[in-house]
Amino acid sequence: MFYHLFKSIVLVPLLRCLFRPRVEGLENLPASGAAIIAGNHLSFCDSFLMPATVKRRITFLCKQEYFTGRGVKGRLTAAFFRACGQIPVDRSGRSAGQAAVEEGVRVLRGGDLLGIYPEGTRSHDGRMYKGKTGVAEMALRTGAPVVPCAMIGTFEAQPAGRRLPRVVPITIRFGEPLDFSRYAGLADQRLVLRAVTDEIMYALLKLSEQEYVDTYAAEAKARAGYPGGTGAGPGIVTRPGAPAVRAG
Repeated sequence: MFYHLFKSIVLVPLLRCLFRPRVEGLENLPASGAAIIAGNHLSFCDSFLMPATVKRRITFLCKQEYFTGRGVKGRLTAAFFRACGQIPVDRSGRSAGQAAVEEGVRVLRGGDLLGIYPEGTRSHDGRMYKGKTGVAEMALRTGAPVVPCAMIGTFEAQPAGRRLPRVVPITIRFGEPLDFSRYAGLADQRLVLRAVTDEIMYALLKLSEQEYVDTYAAEAKARAGYPGGTGAGPGIVTRPGAPAVRAG
C-alpha cells in the first residue's frame, strides 16, 4: 500500500517534474508475470527513476547498508526501503551472495518484477564493469526473462559521493527481453552462468554505449582508492565496435 501511494503521489510527479526522463522501449516489459530487470548502475537515483517509469511494482535487491544507517537520516532511509518492500543484501561473502539469490528466486516465483544491478555496486567512473553471475542463476532457476535497462545521464546527475542530483537530460532505455530457456536445468554449471551473464552485460552495453571494463567494479574501486573494494589485477577496457585496450 505505501509503495503505490508514495510512488503515485510523491515519487512519480517529483521525478518527472525535475528530470523529465525520456523513456524508450517500455513495451518490452511484460504486463504480468515474473521478469528480471537488469540495469547498469551509475547513481543512487537509478533505483528511484527506473521504478517511476514502470506501472508494475519492482522489488530491488538493495545493499544492507541502506537498512542499518544511524541517526535520523539512517532510520528514515531504512523505514522507506522497508515500507517499499525492498530486500537487504549482505555483500560481505559468497554465502551472503547466495542468500540474495534465494531471495530473488522467491520474488520471481511469486510472479513479480525483480530489479537487480549485475555489476553489484555503482560505477565510480561512469564505465560498465563485469557482471556477477547471480542474475544468471536466478534467470535459469525460474525461467524468468531478463529485460536489460540502461540508465543514461544519471552518472552526470548524481555520481557516487554527490548529495544532491543535478538536473540533466536522462534517458531510461529498456531492451528486448532475453530468453535463456535453452539453458534450462544448467543453473549449477559455472561456465553456463558466466556465458549468460556476459550476454546480459553485452545487451546492456549496446543500450548504454558505455565503455566496458572486464573486471569487477569493486576491484576497480579498490585500485582507484575507493573504500570497500577488494583489489584485483588489470582489466580490459573496450568500446562497442572498438578494439580492446589494456587498462593501466
